[in-house]
Amino acid sequence: MSASGEFDTRSASVVRKTSETSVRIALQLDGPETYANETGIGFLDHMLDLFAKHGGFGLQVFCKGDLHVDEHHTVEDVGISLGDAFREALGDKAFIRRFGHAYVPMDEALARAVVDLSGRFYLDYRARFERERVGDLSVEMVEHFWHAFAEHARCNLHIEALYGKNAHHTIEAIFKAAARALRHAAQRDPSFDRMPSTKGAL
Repeated sequence: MSASGEFDTRSASVVRKTSETSVRIALQLDGPETYANETGIGFLDHMLDLFAKHGGFGLQVFCKGDLHVDEHHTVEDVGISLGDAFREALGDKAFIRRFGHAYVPMDEALARAVVDLSGRFYLDYRARFERERVGDLSVEMVEHFWHAFAEHARCNLHIEALYGKNAHHTIEAIFKAAARALRHAAQRDPSFDRMPSTKGAL
């Protein structure tokens, strides 16, 4: 919090380079909700755009990966880098709500996400699909993305697709629900305790 009593803008930039991918991410937790995402995987770009829009985040993701192999390394390293950026942008987590949850429908599909920005990693992911791919993304990589994100953001994240017939709709509901849950958990209020934990640290 600044001397004027206003909260400072929270942001982070992350660069990750391996023999498999090169990732650059710029994240602004407090908006504006602008986005420019280019991973080489069209459906993942669409989901990252939705994540930024419904989370109220500013997000730029650029990744050049070994897509001639498959999308695994790109999806994983984008998830890792976004989790790192989210953790870095949260800083000391002063005055945050800490917990957040959201239900989001997308036509016939309904997803729920619940998060605790506890500093401890755990992912419970429950979703089943009747087809293997949506566009250029394997549906199994959705869980892998959120596992990488939660591990590196160091959060407790529960995601469940409660029902849905269309895989595109279901995955879209998952990303929107996670974004809204994270948005709520990361919100700050000066009336809250500075550190929402009896331990005095998160």
